[in-house]
Amino acid sequence: MPSHLPLLTLPDYTMNQLRQLRRAALRLLLAGALPASTLAAQAPVPSDTSRDAHALFTAGDAALAVGFAGLTVAMFPLDRSFAGRLRNESSKASRFLDRTATGFEVLAVPGALVLGPALYLYGRQGHHSRVEDLGWHTTEAIGATLVATEILKGALGRSRPWVTADTNPRDFAFGRGFTGEERSSFPSAHAAVAFAAAASLTSELQRDWPGHAWVAGPILYGGAALVGLGRMYHDKHWASDVALGAGVGTLIGLKTVRYAHAHPGNLVDRVILHASVVPDGHGGGALSWNLPLSH
Repeated sequence: MPSHLPLLTLPDYTMNQLRQLRRAALRLLLAGALPASTLAAQAPVPSDTSRDAHALFTAGDAALAVGFAGLTVAMFPLDRSFAGRLRNESSKASRFLDRTATGFEVLAVPGALVLGPALYLYGRQGHHSRVEDLGWHTTEAIGATLVATEILKGALGRSRPWVTADTNPRDFAFGRGFTGEERSSFPSAHAAVAFAAAASLTSELQRDWPGHAWVAGPILYGGAALVGLGRMYHDKHWASDVALGAGVGTLIGLKTVRYAHAHPGNLVDRVILHASVVPDGHGGGALSWNLPLSH
């Protein structure tokens, strides 16, 4: 067996292509640092608009996936440039992230990991079924996103920006991401979790509180974008890591909510959303389920 796995080398781009990609990508990434009101005016929030559709995947989903894949590929030749821009102490973006990056990262992990279960428990204890539903589906989306990103990180084995002095954004070693933190860069789990929470929460709000979704959506997605920028600022991820993480999280968040509402009798929801604690007759409690019949 060879002592190491082959590295993946990405194709070079012409200078003209590079300039065009840089301008487009810079606008996309730096949009995350704008206020939520500006985000709302500039671009629509990704959403699950098929309230009654039972199809899990649609043409719109395919378009969204292609868009994120294209953005990820476009970022590859710009990774080193973005890293340099964000670490330039004289830039406004760098000064902004110096004050806020850690806070935004905490919003994703552990913040988003706590948010879903907290909403679920609040809805459960207060008998607010819609809040309970929102909390559980957000938790599902984040859990599925973490599994997906860990598999991708391990399989693709991309070197993190901080590994060596001469960082190489094209350094992939397939399968070696399972062996250590230094080769688990692609995609960003923080960004994926943040976008999964944004997508699932926004999708649920559009179903049950549509009047609030247009305000909450830009804030949630804008905050998720800032999480990704924070990870880049702290030299944990390349721009393309963040782009792929955003795509994975958004798609899983939307699909989790769509599947749950298209299949209300699915086993997981029936077990989780219909569990309760009842007295066991000996001063304690026991779990009990009132399971509705599946459709």
